[in-house]
Amino acid sequence: MTQNHMGQDSGVSRRDFLRTSSAGLGAAGMGLAATPSLANTDHTRAAQGERRVILLFLNGGPSHLDTWDPKPEARSEIRGPFSAISTNVPGIQLSEHFPLMAARANQYALLRGVYHEESPIHETGHQLINTGFLFRGGIERPSVGSVVQQLRGPRADNGYVVLGGRLGNTGVNVSHGQDAGGLGRQRDPDYLTASAVLSAEPTPTVERYGRTSFGQNCRAAARLVESGVDFVTVNMFETVFGQVSWDCHANGGDLSTTLEDYSRTVCPMFDRAYTALLDDLSERGLLASTLVLAVGEFGRTPQINARGGRDHWPGVWTAIAAGGDVQGGRVIGASDRHGTEPKDRPVHASELAATIYQHLGIDAAAKLNCGRHESLAIAQADPIAELMA
Repeated sequence: MTQNHMGQDSGVSRRDFLRTSSAGLGAAGMGLAATPSLANTDHTRAAQGERRVILLFLNGGPSHLDTWDPKPEARSEIRGPFSAISTNVPGIQLSEHFPLMAARANQYALLRGVYHEESPIHETGHQLINTGFLFRGGIERPSVGSVVQQLRGPRADNGYVVLGGRLGNTGVNVSHGQDAGGLGRQRDPDYLTASAVLSAEPTPTVERYGRTSFGQNCRAAARLVESGVDFVTVNMFETVFGQVSWDCHANGGDLSTTLEDYSRTVCPMFDRAYTALLDDLSERGLLASTLVLAVGEFGRTPQINARGGRDHWPGVWTAIAAGGDVQGGRVIGASDRHGTEPKDRPVHASELAATIYQHLGIDAAAKLNCGRHESLAIAQADPIAELMA
């Protein structure tokens, strides 16, 4: 059995998860939808304030202790190798590798008590973040973006785009929750590359995001919401194998990402692209109507492992929210002194989906006709009221 953040059995083992989730595979096709035509998109809708969402999906699971929830007073094997730095909001600190975010802490809110109680594998968190549910009983839930397409009606053809590639192998062959499930292939996202979206722009605009795939995908996300696309997901990494990612086991071989990779590559990449995205949206008058949510599928173990890395830990981690009605410069919730579990205001991962629906003006208590599984609830949790209060 896995354990919840209070050290209790969750009741769902890795074997249980595999059995119940795999039964739902095949409910949605794996083909790619047609590329949306931005030329036919209503470019005025975003400018008029219609609400949009950009979900930055941090595949691999960032270590909360080494990013946005540092513990400078903890002993070294918990604290990790990085120093904490102050931000432009008194009392809020980040890891030293996020200086650009530190200068803009007034623009976003940190949710430091996110957790789930399921098996500590990537795919449970993927499903919870992308759909608000863990797949059970053979039901493959639709992603939030697919639900938005379904409910927003006549513009559904251009409603949901995923940038950065389809999520690939993360260890277990089940759905990652970014497709439409029982809503059918017509509500699957359009999987695009940045090059399919971006046109020539001044060099400073390109450079501010960083010349990385993630940076340019974030730039593409801004252009898509400006063009009228309702929901854009950016997958920062497609897989956790054979490449640097947030999955910092430091195992060597295919799982070779280390905390040194965090300092050298992953954190600076995110810091630059994320702050450029917020600045760009703000300058274009889009941030007030666009919720930007950045989150991975879990955190990392509070204690550094024998190889100098950290392993999977769904007991607590941090999400970052900006835009829309989000009140920036705040921390909602907290982990305990070692980053082991929420100390106050726990936020279950499914609450993030409900909060996205609230931002879009969709009743999270509504039901959805989803193939052979009729009248499924679109959310199983309440929105995070404090985030927009």
